[in-house]
Amino acid sequence: MNLRILVLFFLASTSINAQQFQDDKDKMQWFGDAKLGVFIHWGLYSVNGIDESWSFYNGYISHEDYLKQTSGFTASKYNPEEWVDLIKESGAKYSVITSKHHDGFALWNSRYGDFDAVKSAAAKKDVLTPFVTALRNNNLKVGIYYSLPDWSYQDYTHFTRDSIRYKIGEESKRWDKFLRFYQGQLKELSDNYNPDLYWFDGDWEHSSEEWEAPKVRQMLLDKNPNTILNSRLKGHGDYATPEQGMPITRPKDEYWELCMTMNNSWGYQKNDHDYKSLNQIIGIFTDVIGNGGNLLLDIGPKADGSIPKEQVAILKGLGRWTSKHKEAIYGTVAGIPKEHFYGASTLSKEGNILYLFVKGNPEGEVIVRGLKNDINRIWVVGEGTKLSHKVVGSVYWSEYPGIKYIQVPDTVFDENMTVLALLLDGKVDLYREDGAVIESN
Repeated sequence: MNLRILVLFFLASTSINAQQFQDDKDKMQWFGDAKLGVFIHWGLYSVNGIDESWSFYNGYISHEDYLKQTSGFTASKYNPEEWVDLIKESGAKYSVITSKHHDGFALWNSRYGDFDAVKSAAAKKDVLTPFVTALRNNNLKVGIYYSLPDWSYQDYTHFTRDSIRYKIGEESKRWDKFLRFYQGQLKELSDNYNPDLYWFDGDWEHSSEEWEAPKVRQMLLDKNPNTILNSRLKGHGDYATPEQGMPITRPKDEYWELCMTMNNSWGYQKNDHDYKSLNQIIGIFTDVIGNGGNLLLDIGPKADGSIPKEQVAILKGLGRWTSKHKEAIYGTVAGIPKEHFYGASTLSKEGNILYLFVKGNPEGEVIVRGLKNDINRIWVVGEGTKLSHKVVGSVYWSEYPGIKYIQVPDTVFDENMTVLALLLDGKVDLYREDGAVIESN
């Protein structure tokens, strides 16, 4: 191969890679802008209020008794339009629902197997389709959770913590049958709903090769090149999914999402009243978006389809706050490091508006350190009140920009969290040195 051909090959491959990078960035745009989603765990476990799937896997209840919950999954008060109205009111831009958890119970009328809400449960109806339809009608993005394992399926390897049905190397035909089953269900979901996002789970039980993860990813992208996959397909996804605990340091992934419960349970558990306060949830949410991530906040409807009043109250309260402060939330990017402002912050995409999330009462002053920009204007987000500031500690012989003190009167405080907007004289510019020292003899 001569030099000219090598150069042309290099240029072509570089162009292809650049185009792929741009395509990936374009398809992730809505996700990066959305900031807030609502996770929904709904299934058989909602009947008795027990741990979803894990209760029989870990031996807390027999598999036989677990399956008896089908008679109580009625969906008699299920109103998907009311669900979506509440999700939209919360300020969420997308929702992810458990189409099938590890127990194998499907919420739609699947042609693969007979363990679903239509053929097996008291509901006798497809409860997934009307929810997806309602999301689409309200211009919300559709996310579908799908468990790769199926602990109830006779030709899946794992059953309970102490019981494995077979090993792939010894019974490859059974594994091939399961592959056709689960990939067939995924194709159904793809063809029927064309999700904007797939939320996989349970990939730890097998390798990428065993799951045929690259094949599955390609199958879903062939249907919709713009669909997004989470990271739980053995690394063949588009964004990271830390669970429950807010990362202490900013994740390295460009796109990430914290999934978190309102209390201590994913599905409905009638005895779990340990709910986070609205202020705690808003605080976690602002920490997440301040670090460039999304929050996927979970609800667990009851078996009849009604949503617990505590969860309704939290979503409505969150909605009041997100609606008031939307300019500081949606379409923003990660804010400044916390050594510059002791709290969460975001930036406009242009980088010239800095939003500060102020917890509690700062007793008259909010402090920003090491901001080299001049501040053209400061206002209280959601009400427009203009605020003043002063600079302390700036000296002519040093590049150190001093400390900016913003005067905040009690009259502008939000009942949950106050947000300030700082219009800068250009893209945010931070002083990151140790500081200059001058010595006299």
